[in-house]
Amino acid sequence: MVTKKKKWAKPLMLLGSAAVMSLMLNTGVFAKEIKTQPPSYQTVTEIEDWGAVITKVIVDLGKPVPVNSVTNETFNVHVERYDSRLANPFLQEGNRKVKNAYVSDKNGNPAKKMGKYAVLEMEISPSLSLSSAINYDWAGTGFNDWTDNKYTITQQKNIITNAGSISGLVVDTFTGGVRELVDEFTTGTATYDNVTLSYADYSPAKDNAKNPLVIWLHGAGEGGTDPTMAIAGNKAANFASEEIQAYFDGAYVLAPQTPGFWMEGFTGFGDGTSKYQKALMALIDDYVSQNKDIDPSRIYIGGDSNGGYMTMLMVRDYPEYFAAAFPTCEALKDTLITDEEIQKMKNLPIWFITAKTDMVVNPDQYTVPTYNRLIEAGAKDVHLSLFENVIDTSGLYKNSDGTPYEYNGHWSWIYVYNNEVTNTLNGKTTTLMEWLAKQSL
Repeated sequence: MVTKKKKWAKPLMLLGSAAVMSLMLNTGVFAKEIKTQPPSYQTVTEIEDWGAVITKVIVDLGKPVPVNSVTNETFNVHVERYDSRLANPFLQEGNRKVKNAYVSDKNGNPAKKMGKYAVLEMEISPSLSLSSAINYDWAGTGFNDWTDNKYTITQQKNIITNAGSISGLVVDTFTGGVRELVDEFTTGTATYDNVTLSYADYSPAKDNAKNPLVIWLHGAGEGGTDPTMAIAGNKAANFASEEIQAYFDGAYVLAPQTPGFWMEGFTGFGDGTSKYQKALMALIDDYVSQNKDIDPSRIYIGGDSNGGYMTMLMVRDYPEYFAAAFPTCEALKDTLITDEEIQKMKNLPIWFITAKTDMVVNPDQYTVPTYNRLIEAGAKDVHLSLFENVIDTSGLYKNSDGTPYEYNGHWSWIYVYNNEVTNTLNGKTTTLMEWLAKQSL
């Protein structure tokens, strides 16, 4: 029996050595370590239903690597978030979950064979603040603003290439970022009678045709002097998306921004006036005159909450200027609208949007009675979408019991940006954007 054991001992040792050698080669232990240029990263920000979110980091590895050499476990991603407006700028820190990783070109497109970059797609959700690219300063300015997000991407597993292995990367050099859709807008400022407004605007491709203009007035949290926040604080940038632009065959989008709140009136907050109204109308007039291919018979205006308030003032005081309006969770109290003003507005196509669970602007005191008065006055093309609540319709985000994630009831603007507002018009289910695109003076 002893002889038999000795007979098998040597082959087993050889087999074990081969297995270890193979394992070490495959894991890169014996692979030649190659030096790379100093690594760096870029961020990709997308505007989700709840606001601006950093969805990806693109890591410059410094050397080309094979397409299958990066996995979800290759890197650990850590972020620290800061808001420079605060006395204590630090907000939070933590690790972000990588849900998908792949080798790419410098723009983040998947590589076919080799690539010098790695895209790390990270988990996001409405309740995951680590992913947010903005912060709401509720105790100070009352505005949203971009945050400073410092990422440290630490390599956990070797990257094996034909030339050797890459290991030990610690990537914390930020070289810039892309903000999808937001970067397609330009920005500017305009001053009228000592009132300065900033704005973000999108121009469609030149097509030798007249194009409509969609004006969107931001909510209270998006005021300030950075007009990109007027389109990124929530999903207003989506008016420039291919899906919505297709309804209009290309539309200009103008998103004016007030340094304060549209609801700042001459006698009080939300008093039925606004100290920014004349400047806003002058800005719109100038913008139309400077863009000769805007069709003046197809100018549409909408806004949410604080911006819905201003939308109501604009259609009340300039009812013959706009082809249609879509005030969303609008904050002009019905008691501030006279019967004479109802008569002036009744011929303007208007589509109201709000939700029953809105605890900020109660529909029963604002939208619903105004809508009813317009109908009673004989309005022919005035509509109301009164949602039960505001929920995630993508199917991606759910509560613990499996029901759709529910947003703040005030956020009915989500349905507008996603064109999920519908009604049966002339026997056909019609979306808000379909309806809007057909309106003309």
